[in-house]
Amino acid sequence: MSEPSFIHLRLHSEFSIVDGIVRIDAAVQRACTDGMPALALTDLGNTFALVKFYTAARAKGVKPLIGCDVWISNETNRDQASRVLLLCRNREGYHTLCELLSRAYRENQHRGRAELKKSWFVGTGSLGLIALSGAHFGDIGQALAQQNAK
Repeated sequence: MSEPSFIHLRLHSEFSIVDGIVRIDAAVQRACTDGMPALALTDLGNTFALVKFYTAARAKGVKPLIGCDVWISNETNRDQASRVLLLCRNREGYHTLCELLSRAYRENQHRGRAELKKSWFVGTGSLGLIALSGAHFGDIGQALAQQNAK
């Protein structure tokens, strides 16, 4: 039996304007060299690199996974937004992600940053999406850093 493959699920590229420097072609080549069967691109607050990433990954035989690291509004303190990573399970998830990001840019910007509201996920607002913790930037990570286990 072969070793399980590693798949990088949180990658910010040069299109993640605030915190990314990784070039897409280099990331895809490295994934191919390392034997990764797939790679997720999850730039912060946008999907600007989607077409370039998808094309490069498919050309190298790496399955492109689509997602986005998004800001979630803190209704009680707008300056303390949290983050969550959203991955698309399927085409429906991609459409859901596009709708959420578009709505955030149209309706809910704070200090130049598009933020999603938790209420937008109720009902059909999360169809086709997988949510992963925002690590130390997420609600859980922030609570643990403040030693708040509740």
